[in-house]
Amino acid sequence: MSKHPHAPVPARRALALAMGLALAGAAQANDAAPAGGQPVTLAPVVVTAAMQSGPLTVTIDPRQPVQPVPASDGADFLKNIPGFSVIRKGGSNGDPMLRGMSGSRLGFMIGGGMIAGGCPGRMDPPTAYIAPWLYDRVTIVKGPETVLYGPGNSAGVVLFDRDYKRYTEPTLEGSGSLLFGSSGRNDQNLDLRAGNASGYVGVSANHTHSQDYKDGDGHRVHSQYDRWNVDATLGWTPSDDTRVELTAGTGNGSAAYAFSGMDGSRFLRESAAIKWTQEHLTKHWDELEVQAYMNYADHVMDNYTLRQPDPRSMMAMPMASNVDRRTHGGKVMGTWRWDDALELQAGLDGSASVHSNRMGGPFGSPMGYYKTKPRVRDARIQDIGAFAEARWTLTPRDRLISGARVDRAEVRGYTLAVPAPGMGGMGGMGTTSTQVAADRSSTLPAGFVRYEHDLADAPTTLYAGIGHVERFPDYWELFGRNALGTRAAFLSLRPERTTQLDVGMQYHTDRLKAWASAYAGNVANFILMHYPVGAMGTGYASNVKARTAGGEAGASYLLTDHWKAETTLSYAWGRNRSEGRPLPQMPPLEARLGLTYQAAEWSVGALWRVAAAQHRVARGEGNIVGQDLGPSGGFGVFSLNGAYRIDRRYTLSAGIDNLFNKAYAEHVNAAPAALAGYVNTVRVNEPGRSLWIKLDARL
Repeated sequence: MSKHPHAPVPARRALALAMGLALAGAAQANDAAPAGGQPVTLAPVVVTAAMQSGPLTVTIDPRQPVQPVPASDGADFLKNIPGFSVIRKGGSNGDPMLRGMSGSRLGFMIGGGMIAGGCPGRMDPPTAYIAPWLYDRVTIVKGPETVLYGPGNSAGVVLFDRDYKRYTEPTLEGSGSLLFGSSGRNDQNLDLRAGNASGYVGVSANHTHSQDYKDGDGHRVHSQYDRWNVDATLGWTPSDDTRVELTAGTGNGSAAYAFSGMDGSRFLRESAAIKWTQEHLTKHWDELEVQAYMNYADHVMDNYTLRQPDPRSMMAMPMASNVDRRTHGGKVMGTWRWDDALELQAGLDGSASVHSNRMGGPFGSPMGYYKTKPRVRDARIQDIGAFAEARWTLTPRDRLISGARVDRAEVRGYTLAVPAPGMGGMGGMGTTSTQVAADRSSTLPAGFVRYEHDLADAPTTLYAGIGHVERFPDYWELFGRNALGTRAAFLSLRPERTTQLDVGMQYHTDRLKAWASAYAGNVANFILMHYPVGAMGTGYASNVKARTAGGEAGASYLLTDHWKAETTLSYAWGRNRSEGRPLPQMPPLEARLGLTYQAAEWSVGALWRVAAAQHRVARGEGNIVGQDLGPSGGFGVFSLNGAYRIDRRYTLSAGIDNLFNKAYAEHVNAAPAALAGYVNTVRVNEPGRSLWIKLDARL
């Protein structure tokens, strides 16, 4: 039987029940329109294809119903956006990739603050601590085309933000949702806000749960999960130009993993931030933003909470590993505007995080109870950067956007191995006779320039940009499960340097919306992970020369007043020039085709997702999350959905994912572990036919 030590079962059920009752009560509490405007009624449509909203930018509402089944975490949410893919590990907490790039190449910010996990085996990527429904807006900027959000984001950056504004009169508003689906899936989400001209307060909470799912062949996959989050916001708005906002939140959960000999039994998150925004300081100094934040992740992995230890495995005894990572950071940024001709944003940002670990077993274990063991600090990572980004309107149809930043990155490792005399080489068995500390640092420049032009004879924008970014090796590449862990390896792994060209177009009329973006990059010192060969092998990271290319495209066309067709396409390509072979873990060509019929109060839709076979592989190599397991076959998955707007407050949506119960797995994947009672496959298979129904409500 599953156990969840992070919260008693009655407490979690009470939270879910309280949220459900609050949702129903809030929807009935006030039938008046929000202050300052008419009721906002969204069209009852299930989103199946997210479109690029501007050059290299996607902005979406994470609260809209979406197919496949609405997301359980940040990675689940992102996988529906062209260019993204997710390395599946179980039912939740997959690792997101953008254009075939994962890890710290893809930055994540929640409310303007950086969040990062701590598991050496990458069980807790940043998105494992993010509940998308609790945010008002998600923005994705592809490629090295902004310098405002920290260093090293060569693939792009993802921003999860809440939008609070000054109220003009006393106001109470709220929204929530309930979801039920196959495999015991059930979610409860609630967001309540109140305020007046002097300030505001908000509370948001969510709970999501699922049992093991079955793949298309009817085989059960070790994949159950349970997660909850609660966040509070307090704002002071003494004038239209001044806002001080304090936020705090916490969450926890558990997740079973098909890819590992351990599961995640604890995903504790604690967050706090304060932000001061002052507008209209002078004629041209339009805004000053000052922010400080703290994000803490405490993660436990073990082999006894969500499974029974396998006596035939290498971990026959109950054992646990507890890691944590505390990150402090801040940002000071000013915005200056000169009429409509020039906008400049410039400032400083920085972060520092400390990582520690401890190991043991359950209470009474011969290894010692892990909670009583002292935490051992193994890494300190810090960065400080200065940046400036400007937008020039050269003519009514021409714009130039450019930015530059420079960062100073420093890392200290506390438990680095020094090979024993005579062992030599890259290190291996018997080389950890001594542990030492070592420091390293680098200065990392970055910048970009992009030109945008609106055609005179068509509603079309063309753009082209080139960007350069240098990325310092991250925690997993220096200290992770597949890193060598020696002092020599720590000091020799060089920062990654990416130079990338991005081009594209946006077309927008009342009936047709179309967009396309393409990129080509050259990466010096690309950090490649080499996985162990055999049970006693050692993994390591190395620098290689690489090239990348690919793109995304999409179109949405109103066939009639009621029928709409949508399609998106994405492709990523990479080559390891040093070894003359493909880059590993590159997703194949993928297309999504959707058709929707929409009436005034209801809609029905269909989605056909098709992925090509992938034969460009590099066995034994990968990223910090997974490795290439060999070629994979293509697949097609067909799904149906519908939505009905009951009234202004309630919208009901439902869907059937994988209608024909196809057994398939994504190419980018993690190798499954041989688990007793489960059928072993080459890759972690996706869910079979799944049904879900969701009720959204708003004040």
